[in-house]
Amino acid sequence: MRIDQALTWAESTLSNSDSALLDAQVLLAFVLDKQTIYLMTWPERELTEQQTLGFKALIEQRIKGIPVAHLTGEREFWSLPLKVNNSTLIPRPDTEILVEVALDIVQQKMSHDAHILDLGTGTGAIILALASELPNATCVAVDKSEEAVKLALENVDNLQLKNVIVQQSNWFNNVQGRFDIIVSNPPYIDADDKHLHQGDVRFEPISALVANEQGLSDIRHICEQAKLYLKVGGCLLFEHGFEQASAVQDLLKKNGFASITTHQDYGQNDRVTLGYALTHKEVTI
Repeated sequence: MRIDQALTWAESTLSNSDSALLDAQVLLAFVLDKQTIYLMTWPERELTEQQTLGFKALIEQRIKGIPVAHLTGEREFWSLPLKVNNSTLIPRPDTEILVEVALDIVQQKMSHDAHILDLGTGTGAIILALASELPNATCVAVDKSEEAVKLALENVDNLQLKNVIVQQSNWFNNVQGRFDIIVSNPPYIDADDKHLHQGDVRFEPISALVANEQGLSDIRHICEQAKLYLKVGGCLLFEHGFEQASAVQDLLKKNGFASITTHQDYGQNDRVTLGYALTHKEVTI
């Protein structure tokens, strides 16, 4: 089977997928150990029997709904190749909005040696993107999952980023010091949300997706604690659900944050909300 024939077959086989051709291209490029551009450049190239069997096996797995990222073990985020597995969320393109907003704040309002904290880092996608753009920043990432911490550390090593520290912590429990920016993409989906039974999220850890209080319990907890760990003038940023902007703004206001704004994702949905700590809390003993 030629490359173009293999892609035509796979696209037809994956007809129930909204991204059938893209899925097929990514999986075939993975089997061939090539970039996807290779498939367009050499469509007449013949697959070996082993490559054909390997590709068909991956397509069969994809038909069952297994995410492409789990089949290849990798997902690109912010042009960085990240290893992924089923212990964490698969990085989404819309999360790059959080990175864009955080970078803009650092570049306009803070020094490039800023101290940045990423809560619930998962693969490390957010903090690694920030660290790659801000080599003089001190970047700390935490996650309560031991498996996620191991994965994030592996991504740090693979990308050879020297300004990233990853440690295990349930939100702020093992965090010390104060930061210029705290970013988080916490669980924010309500347990009754129908989308939990659709698409890739069926294969991702429920603990990284679902939160109590209509998806707001972790965001509320972070809002209540963040001033203990932010410098005066520091910024707290969240990714959240497209219908949660107003609720997140209210939580930030109730906890004394100011200059609260919401930013939209690439689909014009409310996705990132932030606020500034004009004062900070002191730890009481």
